[in-house]
Amino acid sequence: MSIEVIGVSKLYGNQKALNNISFKVNKPEIVGFLGPNGAGKSTMMKILTTYINASDGEVKVNGFDIYKNQKSVQKSVGYLPEHNPLYLDLYVKEYLKFNANIYKVSKQRIDEVIELTGLTPESHKKIGQLSKGYRQRVGLANAMLHNPDVLILDEPTTGLDPNQLVDVRNLIKDIGRTKTIFLSTHIMQEVEAMCDRVIIINKGEIVANKKLKDLRDEKVQTVIVEFDYRVEEAFLLKLPKVENVVNTYDFVYEITFKTSEDMRSYVFDFAHDNELKILQLNQKNASLESLFRELTSK
Repeated sequence: MSIEVIGVSKLYGNQKALNNISFKVNKPEIVGFLGPNGAGKSTMMKILTTYINASDGEVKVNGFDIYKNQKSVQKSVGYLPEHNPLYLDLYVKEYLKFNANIYKVSKQRIDEVIELTGLTPESHKKIGQLSKGYRQRVGLANAMLHNPDVLILDEPTTGLDPNQLVDVRNLIKDIGRTKTIFLSTHIMQEVEAMCDRVIIINKGEIVANKKLKDLRDEKVQTVIVEFDYRVEEAFLLKLPKVENVVNTYDFVYEITFKTSEDMRSYVFDFAHDNELKILQLNQKNASLESLFRELTSK
């Protein structure tokens, strides 16, 4: 087990940032840690990396207790914080060499991470001369420098252009084949492209912890149906397990059901029984974005 969190709470004065949360992350696995601003994501990541202590609960990283074996945790974790702290007056290689000396890693490893993160064409520059996207790559290279078993990445794709996004996404997926990656992001497409599982947190509490496919399948389903004339939405609300009906345009309706069961046959039978002629009938899977909104808007 790479990460084990049991009953963790965190108080800032009277404000409870985390409320008795528990989860586990295996190796190898890429887990997306999602939630709205202020949900407690960065707080949990800082606890995992020993930057701050929890108010209550137990945490183990790579089998090491974060309180009893703090140094061992730090050696086995690579961390890219949300606000990437860099020495802007240092050259890229100079900065990585400085950190490599702390970790006691070789010059060869510095060259490896520069190449892995696509920093080669910018490696001769000062960090202060780099774009935001390339500064983010420097932070990622630094997190990977000591070849840790666990990477904790807080908003790793911030400031990257579309081409850089693809490169970093592929890099994270490649690393995730042999290591544990625990990352936060607000870009749902990145989660769907990279992650095996999502943990969604809202107001300091976990509201979902599932494989991406299972989360998508179990919550909601939308059926798109087109009739040959206008039908009142209230009439379609008589369908079983219906959650919502929207007339999108002309005689086309999006009917949302709260079930994983395929509801197209029910719509077909309902139309037949009520002498409605169907011109098209399709199923649309719910997006992670819509599920995120549903789980975090309560």
